[in-house]
Amino acid sequence: MTLDPTLADWLSLALRWAHVITGIAWIGASFYFMWLDSHLEPPAVPKKGVEGELWMVHSGGFYVVDKIAVAPEELPKTLHWFKWEAAFTWITGFLLLVVIYYLGSASFMVDPDILDIPKSTAILIGLGALVISWVVYDALYTSALAQKGVWSAVIGIVLLCAISIALTQLLAGRAAYMHVGALIGTIMVANVWMRIIPAQRQLVNARKAGTEPDATLGKRAKQRSVHNNYLTLPVVFVMLSAHYPGTYGHKHNWAILLALFAVGAVIRHWFNLKNARRIAWWPIPAGVALFIAVMIATAPPGGDMAAGGGATAPVTFAEVKEIVDKRCVNCHAAAPTNPDFKTPPKNVRLDNPDQIRRHRDRIWATSVASVAMPIGNSTGMTPEERDMIGAWIRQGAKTE
Repeated sequence: MTLDPTLADWLSLALRWAHVITGIAWIGASFYFMWLDSHLEPPAVPKKGVEGELWMVHSGGFYVVDKIAVAPEELPKTLHWFKWEAAFTWITGFLLLVVIYYLGSASFMVDPDILDIPKSTAILIGLGALVISWVVYDALYTSALAQKGVWSAVIGIVLLCAISIALTQLLAGRAAYMHVGALIGTIMVANVWMRIIPAQRQLVNARKAGTEPDATLGKRAKQRSVHNNYLTLPVVFVMLSAHYPGTYGHKHNWAILLALFAVGAVIRHWFNLKNARRIAWWPIPAGVALFIAVMIATAPPGGDMAAGGGATAPVTFAEVKEIVDKRCVNCHAAAPTNPDFKTPPKNVRLDNPDQIRRHRDRIWATSVASVAMPIGNSTGMTPEERDMIGAWIRQGAKTE
């Protein structure tokens, strides 16, 4: 089953808009509470049960926050919970995954050059990854290893790397990236709804029942909150990656994904250290250096597209036009023949010489520097054809 392309576009817009809005709310709350925790100070006047206090000024008013060590002896009339931001971020994200990938073109999910499988199988792999990842992660952090911070963290990172690599070897590049992001998002929202909120409810219920709350519940909930905090920037990268085919469309896309995950986690670590008043400048240069290293390592052979080198023989426009007509025009035309599109994707038309030359930068990025296009290589563009297009662009992209 596939959706009507026009309906799919509008649904995608609505869901993406809602996903970004709710994601901002969730991420903002996560960042705020991590910052707040790290800036608490002992109360100027000791208060029973208060672990720390914080004075703030914002928008013309003063605010004071007290953090209770375990649970207040008397519960307030109104207690605000932070959970729906997480729920709606996941719901809109999952529906977006369904609209674009599961109900969209099979080319979004499957690339025969990676693994020639039915779309239905690819969908089952994607859904299975979401479920299995949470089950394994939660089993790890409810086991005895969870008390051994370093080892549980190492195992968790290794497992994340393993499933990320596996998905890039099973699904089309863009779909693999999105499913890695979705499985991390699933872990994060399950942390909130299945571990953090239930632990907090148990603390509240214990106080209501007149029994002493179990302090370890709060510590376990805090551990999951910290995990979510460090996973946030990697997920944001995945949300942006669809706009950068040089990442998911690269032959070593799994290495790029993991490296940029590391960049995000390192930068987040710097913020957390800074908030805790622990000055450590190494994360910023380390993150920048890793980012630059990825950029250099993934540069296509033959140098920049504007450089004259890289071609062994002149390539004529007629040769390029033949490739474009055969591999690209079924989607990128005024009237696409591909049934999955009523209009050319991103309004890129390649019907005539002027249009092909005008879009040479985009063609380079998606079909020479990466293999993002054709989508899922559904028309079977060969490496030799990509080299010919790249040579033509480097030689000046002449149409005469």
